[in-house]
Amino acid sequence: MKQLAETFWNLRGVYRVGGVLDIGTHMSIVRRPDGRYVVIDGCALDEPQRRALMALTGDGALVGAVVHVHPFHTLHVEATHRLFPAATLYGTARHRRKAPSLPWAGTPVEEWGGDHPLADVFDLSVPDGVDFVCPDERVHVASVLVRHRSEGIVHVDDTFNVMAAPGLLRGVLPQSSLRMHPMLARGLKQTAGAADAYAAWARRLAVEWADTRIVCAAHSAVRTLPAGGFREEVHAALARVSRTLERHRARHG
Repeated sequence: MKQLAETFWNLRGVYRVGGVLDIGTHMSIVRRPDGRYVVIDGCALDEPQRRALMALTGDGALVGAVVHVHPFHTLHVEATHRLFPAATLYGTARHRRKAPSLPWAGTPVEEWGGDHPLADVFDLSVPDGVDFVCPDERVHVASVLVRHRSEGIVHVDDTFNVMAAPGLLRGVLPQSSLRMHPMLARGLKQTAGAADAYAAWARRLAVEWADTRIVCAAHSAVRTLPAGGFREEVHAALARVSRTLERHRARHG
């Protein structure tokens, strides 16, 4: 577990594709002004990670809320709830369908407005122009992006990727800049204007969250950015998918 700012921690977990390649996953922990904690997402914890997390949060008693923000990240929802059973539990509509016995609170996270339950610390964004839950369940383009407003840190699952070499190579090979999800073409809504809506969302986010200084990406790294780096890297990521967007416009308008 790594402390990235005074009130923000990120914990990296293992997620193996095909049981072999570890592309990583994560969860984040944020201390609110009242001293209680919000846990974002969940992942498998080894014993040292579990001990560190419980020590930080008073054996879990100081966790006031757990929020799951990617509809297809469901493997560790129940285990995370068992760690923090007294915390208010928030999730997407798909989380609720997959784990209907859990005590979900409020409305699905993807439907939250500006006055959402965690608005004292977080700004949220859902990408436009893509299916939040794609009919092809192998396509995980959309999620609710979470930005810790005061620390300038973004927690994101899948929508933006930061690629890093595995194992010992990580210390030798440079990580990538921000990238759009590689299956964006299949995640775009099959309707006119979807490509434009997605591009407009990305450009708007680049401006509104321009002072972001760290991006915690589920797959597979934490990226520290220089001043202005978030805006530049989002624009560059959008440029890299320009052909994908043009092909969509040619087919759907």
